[in-house]
Amino acid sequence: MDARYDYASVRPQWVNGLAERPTSLWRYAELLPVEGPDPDISLYEGFTPLIRLYHYARMFAHPHIYIKDERQGPTSSFKDRQAAVAVTALKQAGIKECVLASTGNAGAAYAAYCARAGIKLWLFLTHVVPSEKMREAALYGAEVVKVSGTYDEAKKVAAEFARQKNIHFDLGARAVPGKESMKTLGFEIAEQLGLAFDGAAGHWVAPDWYVQAVSGGIGPLGVWKGFEELYQMGLVDKMPRLGVIQAAGCAPMVQAFAAGSAQADPVTPRTLIHVLATGNPGLSYVKLREAVLSNDGAMIAVEDGETFAAMRRLASTAGLSVEPATAVAFAGLERLLYDGIIELGETVVVNCSGHTFPAESHVLGDQYLLNLELDAQAKHTESSDGLAAALQSLDEQVTTVLVVDDNADDRRLMRRLLRAHKNYRVFEASSGREALKVMEEHLPDLIISDLSMPEMDGMTLIEQIKWNPDTAHIPVVVVSAKSLTPQDMTLLDRYTESVWSKGEFESRQLVQHIVKQLGDSFTPPKRAGRTTSATVEPALEPAFRVLLVQGDSASGRLLRRWLTRAHDYEMSEVSNGRDGLKVIYEHHPDVVFLDLNLSDMRGCEVLDAIRKNPGLRQTVVFAYAAHAIDDQERECLNTLEATLIEKAEFRRDQVLLMLNKALNPVR
Repeated sequence: MDARYDYASVRPQWVNGLAERPTSLWRYAELLPVEGPDPDISLYEGFTPLIRLYHYARMFAHPHIYIKDERQGPTSSFKDRQAAVAVTALKQAGIKECVLASTGNAGAAYAAYCARAGIKLWLFLTHVVPSEKMREAALYGAEVVKVSGTYDEAKKVAAEFARQKNIHFDLGARAVPGKESMKTLGFEIAEQLGLAFDGAAGHWVAPDWYVQAVSGGIGPLGVWKGFEELYQMGLVDKMPRLGVIQAAGCAPMVQAFAAGSAQADPVTPRTLIHVLATGNPGLSYVKLREAVLSNDGAMIAVEDGETFAAMRRLASTAGLSVEPATAVAFAGLERLLYDGIIELGETVVVNCSGHTFPAESHVLGDQYLLNLELDAQAKHTESSDGLAAALQSLDEQVTTVLVVDDNADDRRLMRRLLRAHKNYRVFEASSGREALKVMEEHLPDLIISDLSMPEMDGMTLIEQIKWNPDTAHIPVVVVSAKSLTPQDMTLLDRYTESVWSKGEFESRQLVQHIVKQLGDSFTPPKRAGRTTSATVEPALEPAFRVLLVQGDSASGRLLRRWLTRAHDYEMSEVSNGRDGLKVIYEHHPDVVFLDLNLSDMRGCEVLDAIRKNPGLRQTVVFAYAAHAIDDQERECLNTLEATLIEKAEFRRDQVLLMLNKALNPVR
C-alpha cells in the first residue's frame, strides 16, 4: 500500500518555499497521511541541521559533503520521525495498545511518543540490543520484552503475541505512516541545500548522493519517495543516487544485489552492529534495488573493523560522537570516495542517523525487562509448539502482583514466596498512598494488602480501588493481623476475594490460592539446573537477590565467580560504597556481601547507613576483608549485626552454606 496526494494543488504552496512554517516535519503536512501536529504528542521532531563536513572535505579532497544530523531529534535518532507520525495515526484511530519489534532506535522513539500519547507499548527487542537502549525504552514506560533470538525471530514472536492478545502490531516499513514520515528527510535536505547554495528560500536542490546505513531500509525508501514527489512537482531537477550501506556481518541486501538477484535470501546476523541486524529485509530490498538500479546508485557492505575506525575518525576529526550503526554509513562513504564511485564535485548528504541515550541502570527498578527464551523449536517458523510455550512463559512474566504492607520483612517474604513458584512481577508499597502511586505506573493483576498501615489504611485503600472504574476489576487478597469487627467483615466480604490472618496459614496454601485467582496452575518450585536437551525451558527467576559490594580484592573476585555460578540467586555487583548504597536503597536486595576495603567509604560506614534505614534493618549482610580485622571493626560488625566471613571460612562450599542457612527461614 502506498499513499498518493493531490500534487497539483500542493506545488503552488511549496514552489516559493515554506519559510513561514514551523521548523518541524509537520511543515510538510500536505504530503503526510495524518493530520498534525498533535500538541499532546509532537516534540517538534524533524528539521534537524544540515551540516557541512569541512573536515572530511579536506581529508578526502571532496568539497561538498554534508550530514543530516538526526542525533538532534527527541530520542537522538531518525526513527523519531517514524514514531511521531505513526503514533499520531494510532491515537487518531483510537488505538490504546501497540506491539513493536525493533533493533533498538525505533523502540526508543516509539516508547517516548507512546508515553506522550497514552498508548501502552509492548516492545520486543533481541538480547543483543545494547542495554542502554533497553533501559531508555523502559524509562519511557514501555513493556520491554528481551527475546533470546534474532530480530526476525523477535518479529515473529511479537506478531503472534499481538494476534493472541488482539493488540495492534506495527508493520514498520510496510505501514503507510512509517515510509511517509521518512519522506520529510528528503524534503528537508532539498530545502536546506537550496538555502546553503543560494541563501534564499524557495530554491529546492537535490543532492547527487544520499548515503545511509540500513537495517530494514525504511530510511532510504522514504527519502527516495520524498524526492520522487518533489521531482514530480518540478521542485527539483534530478533524483539523488542512493548509497545503501550494510554491516558485512548482516548484509542480505548487498549480497543479493551483487548476485543480481531480485530477492534477498535471509541471513543469520554475524555483526557487532546490532542495530542493523535485520537478517530478512523482505519487500524492502525489492523496492530499494529498483531505486538503486534506476539511478546508478550503490549497495556495499563494510566490515565491523572499518566501522569502528570510521567512528573514531569522525569523533577525533569532526567532533561528532555517533553510535556504531551511524558509523557504518561513514565507513561506506569513505569506501565510495576511495573507489571513485562518488565523483569529485558531487554533493553528498549522509544520514547521521543516531546516538545512544545513556539511561543509567540505577534510575530504573529491577523489573523493567521481561526475558523471553526461545527454544530450538520456537525458532523454526513451521513449529508453533515452541512459540506457544515461549508466549506462555511471557504471559506469566507480565502477570503483575502488588504487595501492600508497611512491614518490609512481610513484603519481602511474600515476594519470595510468589517468585519461588511463579515468574510473576511483584511490586511493593509500604502504604495505601504509595500503592495508589504504584498502580498509576503498573496496573496490577492482583493486590495483596495488609489492613493496618500509616497514612492510608488497608480498608480505605480497598474502597478507593473498588470505587475507581479503572481498578474495580482487580482482585484483592487481604493478609493481616488486625482483629476484624463485623463491619470490617461485611466490607471485606463485599470487596475482597479472601482474608488471611497472619501466622494462621501455611505459605503454600496462600500461594496456591493466589495462583488460582490469577488463572494459573500451581507449580512447585524447581531448582534451575543445566540441561542437555536441545530444548531449554525458561527457568524461574531466582527467588533471592544478592548484591556484592566489592573493592579491588581477590576475595571479591572469588565471591563474584561463586555467586554467578550458583543458580538460586540473582547476583549484581558494584565497585564502591556509594553505588552500593544507591542499589540497596532502590532495590532492597535480600543479601549483601560487603567488602570492608572500599575506595570511597569504610565498610562499617556502609553497614551503619544500611541499619539506619528502617526498611533495611533485617537485610542479611556478610562482611569480608583482605586485611586482618581489628577489634574496632569486630565491634562494629557485632553491633550492626553483620556476619564476618573469616579467612578460614572463605571457601566456596562454606560461603554458600552460610548463605543458604541465612535464607533458610523463608524457603
